[in-house]
Amino acid sequence: MKELGLISKLPINRFTDFGAYLALSSGEELLLPKGYLKGEEKEGDEIEVFVYTDSEDRPVAVTQKPLALLDEFAVLEAKEITSFGAFVDWGLPKDLFVPKSEMGKNMEVGQKYLVKVCVDFKTNRLIGVNKYRDFLRLAPMDWEEGKELEGVIFEETDLGFKVLIDNEYEGLLFKNEVFQPLELGEKRKVYIKKNREDGKLDLQLLPPGRIKYDEGSEKILAILEAKGFMPLHDKSAPEEIQQHLGMSKKHFKQCIGQLYKARMIQIESDGIRLNASN
Repeated sequence: MKELGLISKLPINRFTDFGAYLALSSGEELLLPKGYLKGEEKEGDEIEVFVYTDSEDRPVAVTQKPLALLDEFAVLEAKEITSFGAFVDWGLPKDLFVPKSEMGKNMEVGQKYLVKVCVDFKTNRLIGVNKYRDFLRLAPMDWEEGKELEGVIFEETDLGFKVLIDNEYEGLLFKNEVFQPLELGEKRKVYIKKNREDGKLDLQLLPPGRIKYDEGSEKILAILEAKGFMPLHDKSAPEEIQQHLGMSKKHFKQCIGQLYKARMIQIESDGIRLNASN
């Protein structure tokens, strides 16, 4: 079935008490359950649906879109672990099954993992594959330092945060160069720091040429870039600054002084704000 795992526009052939039967390109029919109908459809109407298999491995159509289609990656949360594999949440009523043989590491409930949606040709159903390195390629040699890319944060390690680029390449943001919170599954703009000989990419969050400040100043900038305003100032209590930033009041005043001189921030009576020109 060529529609399996994909979004397709399929015409309604007929209606039953259970829903509508859609026509496949093969000439067969596929059920769209009644719960996905608005009640105003008629025979011949085309409906955009996602095709997968239900809990009894029967092909079925839904109008919901999963977090990843066939041959796409997504960072998915493990919902259940069994002796034969794991079930991960991909945004549909039926969780996606990751066979134990396709796990790169032992999964834990509540943790997020990079998973690729594939077809198990033995059962003709969709499965998840966590052995992501089987699908990755070496980064193009002509990608130069400073090149802007978009990536998905997919794993945190002792060294830093692994990033998936274009569903094909792997990069790393070093932890000692990250001064802002990152979430697994988050899409971020990143820049090539070094295109390594092993085909992997050393990445950075800052565009090339931007001045780097000390760790405290970068932390403040990261918060301001995310929220625009921070309700802390040079009259704030030391305990409040420590609670929010994990730094002393003296260090905080040094940091905002440095950023103010660089015209990165505005200091107001009730807090500090990112300069509109940045």
